[in-house]
Amino acid sequence: MLRIVHYLNQFFGQIGGEEKASIPPEMKDGPIGPGFILQEELKGRGKVVATIICGDDYFCNNMEKAIEEVLLLIQSKNPEVLIAGPAFNSGRYGIACGEVCRRVNKELGIPCITGMYKENPGVEIYRKSIYIIETLSSVIGMKDSLSKMVEFAIKLSEGKPIGSPEEEGYFKRGVRKNVFSERLASERAIDILMAKLSGVQFSTEVSNSVGMKSKPAPPIGDLSNAQIALVTEGGLVPKGNPDRIEGARCTKFGRYPIWGKEGSPIGQFECIHRGFNVSFVNEDPNRLLPIDVLLDMEANGMIRRLSPFFYSTCGCGTFINEAKRIGREITKNLKKDGTDAVILVAT
Repeated sequence: MLRIVHYLNQFFGQIGGEEKASIPPEMKDGPIGPGFILQEELKGRGKVVATIICGDDYFCNNMEKAIEEVLLLIQSKNPEVLIAGPAFNSGRYGIACGEVCRRVNKELGIPCITGMYKENPGVEIYRKSIYIIETLSSVIGMKDSLSKMVEFAIKLSEGKPIGSPEEEGYFKRGVRKNVFSERLASERAIDILMAKLSGVQFSTEVSNSVGMKSKPAPPIGDLSNAQIALVTEGGLVPKGNPDRIEGARCTKFGRYPIWGKEGSPIGQFECIHRGFNVSFVNEDPNRLLPIDVLLDMEANGMIRRLSPFFYSTCGCGTFINEAKRIGREITKNLKKDGTDAVILVAT
């Protein structure tokens, strides 16, 4: 029976939501939450001997301390495989799963596997150092994701040859292997070219990822003559969220008047972002949007003017195409407002 330790965050570990995101690592015997699906997918070939649970905030804010604590807990169970997540499109969870797998594999020599959606930031950070199975963006793909992760984990534990990313379903790791072919490279290249020219589907032998590039804007120069605007993906909206902006996978943005230096915004605004603990922002929105500081800068002549409106959306799990569209629409409005520069406030 293969001995498996399962790593989960506070939500999937059934401890709580964002209010429990600061809990330190703890270990419980046997499977918990999605671990029961994991155990079922093992089909008698292994056993989830323990589950490690750690809050996303605790891990990301105390990474070195957290990883040392997690390593000790895992080592105490002497597993043959570590399975983390899957994290789907949750950024902090993805980073935690990626770092746990990387360090466990490197320092304990234990095979590890995790799963993430392609837009999870953990993919780009960790795909070259660990195996990450591609998943859907949400928990609707939990059973299928864990099934793939189990089969891959068993193959890893048995030391069997690992196939290509296309065959196994993991993200490309930037590894190229020489293989022998009975046909010359020139012949294969001509076949690919003819397929491309004919509109026939083909698979290239050498692929290069193309990252997003943005041309930097020219410098402002004299800020004392500039109108500055605030844009945030932190999900700050008027109380009651009148525009019904989504707290995750956002498709909308809002344009709202700033509050004055003398007027308190407390109770007038709320944060609807579903990716972090919003209680501190709800206590004082100036913690997310530094309007009080910028009004002081305006009064002291450091900037000509703070724009009377701020723009707000949610960056929690928002798809890249949607984010690009929202960014373009906000930019059009900023130009109409006479904005010279933007401070983009993130979470």
